[in-house]
Amino acid sequence: QVQLVESGGGLVQPGGSLRLSCAASGSIFSINAMGWYRQAPGKQRELVAAITSGGSTNYADSVKGRFTISRDNAKNTVYLQMNSLKPEDTAVYYCFYSDYGDGMDYWGKGTLVTVSS
Repeated sequence: QVQLVESGGGLVQPGGSLRLSCAASGSIFSINAMGWYRQAPGKQRELVAAITSGGSTNYADSVKGRFTISRDNAKNTVYLQMNSLKPEDTAVYYCFYSDYGDGMDYWGKGTLVTVSS
């Protein structure tokens, strides 16, 4: 089992910045991927960004150039730096951990990001 604890959501004005963090604990396999999905009201959950334990990254087209994902493997923590935020970035952001050993996916409880003036 893996537990994920997210932090860093909140209310920010358009053009502002936020940084999300997600710490994983439990049975961490050395080869894995972590990242963030988001779900806005009335919309499907979508991938925002992901990063493997080897450092490969993947971003949604809508956030490229504005968001940066990074991780600290020693702390089993992933970060999402969000800059130039737009109202359409408003959503609940969910951290995920994909274990390449047993093929299991784990999810955090979600953190709300609201971009509004």
